[in-house]
Amino acid sequence: MNLACKILASFLLICFFSSKGAVSGKNIIIWGALDHDINLDIPDFPRNNAIDDILWKKGKTKIAQRKYDRTFYRNNETYEIFKNGTLKIKHLESIHNDTYQVLIYDTKGKYVLDKTFDLRILETVSKPKISWSCINTTLTCEVTKGTDPELKLYLNGKTIREGHQKVIVYKWTTNLNASFNCTANNTISKETSTVAIKCAEKGLDFYLIGGICGGGLILIVFVILFILYISKRRKQNSRRNDEELEIRAHKVASEERGRKPHQMPGSTPQAPAASQPPPPPCHRPQAPGHRPQAPGHRPLPPGHRVQHQQQKRLAPAPGTQAYQQKGPPLPRPRVQPKPPRGATENL
Repeated sequence: MNLACKILASFLLICFFSSKGAVSGKNIIIWGALDHDINLDIPDFPRNNAIDDILWKKGKTKIAQRKYDRTFYRNNETYEIFKNGTLKIKHLESIHNDTYQVLIYDTKGKYVLDKTFDLRILETVSKPKISWSCINTTLTCEVTKGTDPELKLYLNGKTIREGHQKVIVYKWTTNLNASFNCTANNTISKETSTVAIKCAEKGLDFYLIGGICGGGLILIVFVILFILYISKRRKQNSRRNDEELEIRAHKVASEERGRKPHQMPGSTPQAPAASQPPPPPCHRPQAPGHRPQAPGHRPLPPGHRVQHQQQKRLAPAPGTQAYQQKGPPLPRPRVQPKPPRGATENL
């Protein structure tokens, strides 16, 4: 080999290694799941012992570095760097949405590799919830969680609805007996739900009809019990009022019997005192019901008068007597005073 060939070969080798050390690709997009861990693997990582320094940056901030097969620097416990240069981020959060750059140097401090990663954090989708109504002939597929979910609804394996939304509504027009599949997915997750629906007749819902009948029956029973209760209360109030009226009537009758004497049948009421003729002169008025004294009757001494008055007070009421005087009282005969004994003898 001549000198010209050797010079050409050396030039080609120099160009080859220089171009390899200056490799710098475009940003690599990496999708991460919220609340999960992720590994940022380095593509085209050199498999030789010449690698000495691996440096990771988040934006412009250094977060991890490894030298001589050991971890030289780590920003916090969230990051971990392995021997092959892979960076592990634990428990992803929304703040981890950023650009990550890795720089690799050999033992001579020469720049070997440069890679940039664009990390995007998404929330995983939840399992779709399928609900339907045979009365309204409507089916709904809904997903509650997930970043930018895409829903697809299948009827017996055929797509009938799809879109980037969280709710899909489908309405049918004929009797339905079919199987539905609803799928929710985004870039990092996918969930599916399946239901079999059988609606015998349009608008027929046995549970609703049973509920209406049961409610009506309960209402009727309640109304009947209420009517019975009202009628019972009225009867009790009426009975109580009758008893009170009877007690009052009995009490009034008792008071009237205590105030007025009983009269015998056929007896006529006595004339008022104003209609009685005036008593004769020298005659003291007598109490009603006082019997006239017989001629020649002498008045009782004062002691006997008191006893006689007490006996009269203890006598039965005038209403219990078998006989009462009719008409005005009869006038008493005049009692002539007897002349003294001496006078008669002189005569």
